[in-house]
Amino acid sequence: MSAKIVEEAGFSGIWGSGLSISAALGVRDNNEASWTQVLDVLEFMSDATSIPILLDGDTGYGNFNNMRRLVRKLEQRDIAGVCIEDKLFPKTNSFIDGEAQPLADMNEFCGKIRAAKEAQKDPDFVVVARIEAFIAGWGVEEAIKRANAYADAGADAILVHSKKSNDSDIVAFMENWNNKKPIIIVPTKYYSVPTEKFEKLGVSMIIWANHNLRTSITALQKTSAQIFKDQSLINVEDEIVKVSEVFRIQGADELKVAEKKYLPSAGKKWNAIVLAASQGNLGELTKDQPKTMVKISGTPILSKQIEMFNNAGIKNITVVRGFAKDKISLTNADYLDNDDYLSTKELYSLYLAKDKLADNTIITFGDIIFKSFILNELMNQNSDITIVADSIKSKIDRKCDFVITDKPFSKLFFDDVATLKSVSSSYKAENSNGEFIGMLRLNNRGCEIVKDQLEKMSQRQDFANLTLNDFLNEIVKEHTVNVKFITGSWSDIDTIVDLQQCGED
Repeated sequence: MSAKIVEEAGFSGIWGSGLSISAALGVRDNNEASWTQVLDVLEFMSDATSIPILLDGDTGYGNFNNMRRLVRKLEQRDIAGVCIEDKLFPKTNSFIDGEAQPLADMNEFCGKIRAAKEAQKDPDFVVVARIEAFIAGWGVEEAIKRANAYADAGADAILVHSKKSNDSDIVAFMENWNNKKPIIIVPTKYYSVPTEKFEKLGVSMIIWANHNLRTSITALQKTSAQIFKDQSLINVEDEIVKVSEVFRIQGADELKVAEKKYLPSAGKKWNAIVLAASQGNLGELTKDQPKTMVKISGTPILSKQIEMFNNAGIKNITVVRGFAKDKISLTNADYLDNDDYLSTKELYSLYLAKDKLADNTIITFGDIIFKSFILNELMNQNSDITIVADSIKSKIDRKCDFVITDKPFSKLFFDDVATLKSVSSSYKAENSNGEFIGMLRLNNRGCEIVKDQLEKMSQRQDFANLTLNDFLNEIVKEHTVNVKFITGSWSDIDTIVDLQQCGED
């Protein structure tokens, strides 16, 4: 969160402070947090921000080999660079008995720099060499000697560290430096020196290293003490940010937008109508039970559909049953009975359920199996009426409900839809654009259109023998019906072969 706040404040980069990360984990800045734990924190920081992150990599967490692996893992997390210091592992914070801390062997440290540079794959990855000579009590000569050696070894920049309350170490270094590489400073102790002075000296970058950590500790201590004293929030609530600000920084608004895109049921009322009155023709399997109750992998087709609807947030499910209706009594669904199932088609069953057409409604045949993404894609459509068609037309060896649309699937852009012209089981596969799978979606206006059309067609003498195809062909004369194409991932159970392909047990 602090990294995100740093970016919002306008900074060009983020310092992955070893002190701050270890303190946030509740341990000392002595390599008590493992390098993999540091990587875990960095991964979240990287995900939350878009500006470069420079890791305070301490001594590189080991020798040259650890350094190589660290660079590869940092690049995998889109970290922009690492800063390593020329002290011994495990390190101690520079402001704790600095003069008692021995420096690393210069040649060994140069090898670590070379290993880091040779391990990187991203040409923009940066390796910064941090010089602790001033911290350990050495003079400017040692600092310059080490800086030149580290620059020659391939370091992209040099960080010169000092614990003095004035800028004398930095001034002395810059006066003797030949500008071989950019110089970075961390003015934690000499903070009163104007930044403009460092710019004039030729310093390239300044790191303000741990002030977000320290200010948060101040706030945490003050707020905790106040709450403990008062045993109430009355004196702190107006002094701290609202919870809504936490949600904003976390990106809650983006999640709301994503939910509208990927979870279309959120905030909407959804219904499902399953047309399952027919007996089916699967021999002994449908002798005493309707096809919708035939089991696939131990589960009835209708149960699979209800589970799919429930998982998508659709709880209001109506099943129109007919043949052997007493065999259909699953929970999580309401039932309507088409007792004239022998002399009527599916449009008559839909007419019986017309009062269930409201808000957003999915209508499906009771004998189809489909993947969840098909339902999600259909629910994500915003048109009044949308049907689903399979573009691959795989079942061309028998009668299918083929569709003709204004555009074939191959001419559509991703997430685009076509417009239905007509649908019929008498069409030939080669002359059609896809197969209607027996599934459609209506929004609230679409429900009203369908109800009106059902009332009109119910006056026809042949109404009992009309199919859903007949109904759609009448609808398209006055209204637009969109077609959402899929490619496979569904099956209608018409034959024993269909059952075998779907895993019938």
